[in-house]
Amino acid sequence: QLQASGGGLVQAEGSLRLSCAASGSTLDHYAIGWFRQAPGKEREGVSRVNSRGTIKNYADSVKGRFTISRDNAKNTVYLQMNSLKPEDTAVYYCATTTRTIISMTPADYDYWGQGTQVTVSS
Repeated sequence: QLQASGGGLVQAEGSLRLSCAASGSTLDHYAIGWFRQAPGKEREGVSRVNSRGTIKNYADSVKGRFTISRDNAKNTVYLQMNSLKPEDTAVYYCATTTRTIISMTPADYDYWGQGTQVTVSS
């Protein structure tokens, strides 16, 4: 089971760190993606990390502000979000994939956890 946590209410230019933890299984065989969905909008990819943590990808909208990392010993993937903007407001989800292609398309991910709400006030 995947569980995203760490969301909350923060002012613009603030920071949050999201965590994606797994229980009952290990994450070290999977690439992990972070996604977000704002009200009335489609779910979009934010960032992705491969199983070993050596390849990291970001959406253009978050490059230079967000950092993805993973600690396989703790079975957890993180998303450090800095310089947050009101347009970052969304429910954030993590998901796993066994596909080796580099993709941040939601349809390429197999297992999803419950999301965590991030709200950035102006």
